[in-house]
Amino acid sequence: MAKTNNSWVLITGASSGFGEEFARQYAEQGHPLVLVARRLDRLQALAEALRRQYRIEVVVEPADLSDIAAITELHRRLRERGIAIDILINNAGHGLQGPFADSPLDATLAMVQLDVASLTAVTHVFAQDMRARGRGKILLVASLLAYQGVQNFAVYAAAKAYVLRLAEALHHELKRDGVTVTALCPGVSDTGFAAAAQMTLTPALKGLMMQPSPVVRAGIRALQAGRISVVPGWANKALVILTWATPRWLHQAFLSHAMNG
Repeated sequence: MAKTNNSWVLITGASSGFGEEFARQYAEQGHPLVLVARRLDRLQALAEALRRQYRIEVVVEPADLSDIAAITELHRRLRERGIAIDILINNAGHGLQGPFADSPLDATLAMVQLDVASLTAVTHVFAQDMRARGRGKILLVASLLAYQGVQNFAVYAAAKAYVLRLAEALHHELKRDGVTVTALCPGVSDTGFAAAAQMTLTPALKGLMMQPSPVVRAGIRALQAGRISVVPGWANKALVILTWATPRWLHQAFLSHAMNG
């Protein structure tokens, strides 16, 4: 049984993938959890499993975070219950693969809404609370693609670049108020994200694929240490170094081939 910890952790996109793994690792540390996602059945099943195994308090909040009104309503409900969020894991998001001009505009804009606008709104409302209390931690889940634009991932890469730059700026803005902001930039991982994004897994991507557990562990450690960002995995770190050390045309050609075959 985990040692009880009174710091509440809110995890968006908690019903699967990284979100589910964040829930498990923070539950193991004894934190009470607020789990947020659209799929109520999966949230309830996860919550019950965590309550039974770790004897922690778990609050389930089904919400479609692409609706900004749902975010403000979530914030209001938690305040009415007296739940002050100490750690925010802003993980909800999705991606699409394909040529920009051939992708349906509504699907593209829906991704921008969730990955950029909704993430910004969630960060804003809970950062205000943390700043008022003089403490708190926020992890924004970006991507390795935040470091470069990649063919057939144009909007997704641009959205994740926004997340990374937002985290970097907020890291400095909120640090003086006692609030830590960290960006987690994972590469391809075995979370089900690739299938949801209709993404082709090339042999190169299969070779780079990480399991969720070490990725999430790296994110939690970086957040606890107050780091500005973290790229889990040595191969992924090498790709970031390649981005810094080579001309743009070269590393973009390399990444486009690795991502698309």
